[in-house]
Amino acid sequence: MAGLPSETVKALVERGVKLPSPETVYVGREVDLQRISPEAEIHGGCRILGKDTVIGPGAVVGAEGPATVENCRLGRGVQLRGGYFSGAVFLDGAVMGSGAHVRPGTLLEEEASGAHAVGFKQTILLSFVTCGSLINFCDCLMGGGTDRRNHSEVGSSYVHFNFTPHGDKATASLLGDVPHGVMLDRRPIFLGGQGGLVGPARLAFGSVIPAGVIYREDEHHEGRLLVPQPRASWGSRPYEPGVYRGIGRIAVNNLVYIGNVIALREWYRWVRRASTGADEWGRSCVEGALEVLAAVIAERTRRLKELAAKMGESIRLLAEKTMMGSRTREIEDQEYLQKEWPRIEDGLGALAGEEGLGEEPRGRFLAVWEKVSSGRSHVEAVRALDEGTRAAGTDWLDTYVKAAAALWRRPLHSGRR
Repeated sequence: MAGLPSETVKALVERGVKLPSPETVYVGREVDLQRISPEAEIHGGCRILGKDTVIGPGAVVGAEGPATVENCRLGRGVQLRGGYFSGAVFLDGAVMGSGAHVRPGTLLEEEASGAHAVGFKQTILLSFVTCGSLINFCDCLMGGGTDRRNHSEVGSSYVHFNFTPHGDKATASLLGDVPHGVMLDRRPIFLGGQGGLVGPARLAFGSVIPAGVIYREDEHHEGRLLVPQPRASWGSRPYEPGVYRGIGRIAVNNLVYIGNVIALREWYRWVRRASTGADEWGRSCVEGALEVLAAVIAERTRRLKELAAKMGESIRLLAEKTMMGSRTREIEDQEYLQKEWPRIEDGLGALAGEEGLGEEPRGRFLAVWEKVSSGRSHVEAVRALDEGTRAAGTDWLDTYVKAAAALWRRPLHSGRR
């Protein structure tokens, strides 16, 4: 026999929240019931936890199966159809299918989505990015596309490989970028199903990876079909843990990634607050997004620091492998990362707290934004921007990306992983 609804659930019912099976719903005492909209709907078997949880108007939780929502912020019309959701932010119209497993550091912008059995952690999807089913897409930032019909796509059964045999996770991948991606006018990216991307990778807008492909490289040119070349060296060979290769590329990709996340944080501080934060639900989501982005910046910096700490052993092993311990470009790059890490870390910290970069183009952008954002949704306001204003906004945000990349002061040399 089903039990009686708890006092917290009864209070939600009295507020007008739709609970078809209130006796099977659990709401923690720490939850601020005023932050759950009377226009929300919570289905049977759900658990709502955490003092920071916000559920906006029209949001539906648990329509396909039980859902646990813990310290998440849901905007208008968000659908979390079933699974586990913790420490994430979902802007208006975002959707996650049943069986989802979403962990902290995750931000889905307007109408971004994942189908059933999708895993996200430290995952940032800009507006309209769509992920299929049975996907593991942790430690990624992805943009591209203009609307729900012209959107970036991650095919079903796709994996972002974010953990190395060396035991590190300095592996976040950037698909598109923030300075252009937030303007919602770039070509979409397509990652074909039953494939994978080995992080840390960077792909330009318009990149297409066919189904069934594991891709390991970077592509900085837009609109390319990416088919990896056969590797003559594949096969069984000795492997020694702790020996790193291509450390310059890895370091720069991490710095560029962090620079993009800092740029996105600035976008939320200066732009999103004026549009998305027009009501209490939007304001809560913007503040939650800022917290998520700060956590991502801290996590990515920590992971890069852990990588830098491993360079001493890698240098020693590489020196043993080379003739008479001679210096190689790889060893020099690793010595550079090891020696320069304190300066790089300080530089990232200063950049994360810097508000004055790109002040002139930011001023030009915000002068127009103040006019076009009035009375419009965020997406509608972005679409109303003229080309020159978009360019000014991109120039402003790109100053953060360039400043982060410039912390690596050595030229990169080519080489395949």
